[in-house]
Amino acid sequence: MRFTGSTRLVIMMVASLWGMSIANKDWGSGYNHTNWGWGWGWGPYHPPNQTQGPNKINVGGSENWHFGFNYTEWAFQNGPFYFNDTLVFKYDPPSNNTFPHSVYLLPNLWSFLTCDLRRAKMIASPTQGGGDGFHFVLNRWRPYYFACGERNGFHCKVGRMRFVVVPLFRWNH
Repeated sequence: MRFTGSTRLVIMMVASLWGMSIANKDWGSGYNHTNWGWGWGWGPYHPPNQTQGPNKINVGGSENWHFGFNYTEWAFQNGPFYFNDTLVFKYDPPSNNTFPHSVYLLPNLWSFLTCDLRRAKMIASPTQGGGDGFHFVLNRWRPYYFACGERNGFHCKVGRMRFVVVPLFRWNH
């Protein structure tokens, strides 16, 4: 059986969404044993969001932004993220002892899955991650696809320096 390009894309998107949804098997199915939930703050199984205002989140936690750390896993373990939360990307500036890093915003899921940087936008250069780091505010309801663009996508593909965030509404009760 042969599939057209658009059919393959739909299958890829459905498979990706299914894979992301089972990463936390308790989402929306009975009792949420993790207390992670959707973050909507309604219904008997989803407690309200415990934070009252925007959070400042260091990408990678104490690991910061570096080659070889699984940021997709980190995002699943540290989510959900909310509107107006600030992601802080900290990384060493380029030197003789370190490889440079950057932060790119990828335009879509396909670019994210393939680490295709052709239409990506650099939002932080290799020198912007030092000191207090580069700050990015999640101010729209959309998927944000982040990746390191150094070495023509090598850091994204092999170094696992990529993750996706979809900010949720913060409901206060």
